[in-house]
Amino acid sequence: MTNIIVEKEAGLFRQKNGLGANDPIRLKSILTYLDVITVYKPLGADFSGMALKVQKENDTARFILINSTHSLGKQHFTICHELYHLFIQKEFNAMVCQTGRFNKKDKEEFNADYFAAVLLLPESGVKSLIPDKELSKDKITLRTILKIEHYYSCSRAALLYRLIELKIISKSYSENFRQNIKLGALQHGYNTNLYSNGNNNLVLGNYGDLAFELYDKEIISETYYYTLLKDLGLTDQELQIIINGEEE
Repeated sequence: MTNIIVEKEAGLFRQKNGLGANDPIRLKSILTYLDVITVYKPLGADFSGMALKVQKENDTARFILINSTHSLGKQHFTICHELYHLFIQKEFNAMVCQTGRFNKKDKEEFNADYFAAVLLLPESGVKSLIPDKELSKDKITLRTILKIEHYYSCSRAALLYRLIELKIISKSYSENFRQNIKLGALQHGYNTNLYSNGNNNLVLGNYGDLAFELYDKEIISETYYYTLLKDLGLTDQELQIIINGEEE
């Protein structure tokens, strides 16, 4: 799949899911809409995420695991990377991913990275946020960098890659924006949530419904059902309400 085809697929993905060509993506809403069960867990630094697709007859189940120790911006990129595997890549089953490497030696991982960059940061949308005087190569300012990445909720690394790929900046010029990222944001009045980790143990989708269905059909034991509920973040007090069958 060439870059042009990946860009086309990213545009079609936006259209199919009711997203404007230049709109920022509310990823949690998209994941819920697409019935992708998504679990955020603290994982090793080199583990960005995992995607799993299970097809049975006419039914398809999709699952994503995201490393919650990564910054929110990085998590957003990883989600878009996994969306490529789940909805664009043909004959996909499962993969553990280290995203954002743009490694051309691994064709599908590169395609997934490129898809994520294009989906998160559409060309016309990015350029519309850049003042005319900064559209000449290597003229963009930190103020504009911050505006773009907060509008699209992306990581600094993803944005710099995209700007290089669009020939708005050179690789050497990009080095000016890779240090003291939080400091620069604070100096310009932005909060730093985008550059910090988060969503620890958050679960999106019908994970709980599936767990209850398995328990109700006696496919899994009561003990395992409660373990799955704890994975959802339920407290011991909340589990006790379920066990007792009534609120205190």
